[in-house]
Amino acid sequence: MSLKPPNALLALSDGPRALADMACLGLATPLLRRMPRARSRHSVMVIPGFLGDDRGNAPLVRYLRGLGYITAGWQQGRNLGPGSFSEESLRVVMAELLAKGGGKISLVGHSLGGIYAREIARTEPDNVHQVITLGSPFGKGHANASHASGLYRRLNPQSNTRDVEALLSVPPPVPTTAIYTRADGVVNWRTSRQEGDYPHVHNIEVLGSHIGLNLNSAVWYWVVKKLAQIQ
Repeated sequence: MSLKPPNALLALSDGPRALADMACLGLATPLLRRMPRARSRHSVMVIPGFLGDDRGNAPLVRYLRGLGYITAGWQQGRNLGPGSFSEESLRVVMAELLAKGGGKISLVGHSLGGIYAREIARTEPDNVHQVITLGSPFGKGHANASHASGLYRRLNPQSNTRDVEALLSVPPPVPTTAIYTRADGVVNWRTSRQEGDYPHVHNIEVLGSHIGLNLNSAVWYWVVKKLAQIQ
């Protein structure tokens, strides 16, 4: 059965629900600041979703820094797809974080940013501690199960092939966490959780919107909990 994008109610309400996620985060922040601090040098890169940039992830970056993690955004401007940034420039940012973090890095990616994170870990597993994806549509059938697919294809006309889709659905060979919400109004939530039996993959469901996953208090809790397991 082919997957479809989320229904109209979820799609139209995703933005307003993201504001609710932000409000809840404000209430939860005092408790989140009590989460365990980094016990060693641990670098983290936070990668934005489609149409997003580092400004949207700035609160999460600041929060992780406050807990002692060496954290940075991807520093490549707005994410419009694979052709919108320089791979060489991204590797420079990664190299700096790798050096500061003792040779490895954890990757946190929102939506499309999570797909990038999985592919970086697939090609450079020796440099990556783990990958955490937030509503990232890597599963089979994702190409037609997102309200953003049309715009993405127009901006990246050469990016969608069956071979690529089959590869994306296989997790990278590092510990991987897929955080998703069934109330996702942008992508079909089924494409954001890992199918199959992989001992190094953990699917985690949270309540919230797609747009607000990077500002979701439950997501922040799980991100820190997973980072703390790699020390």
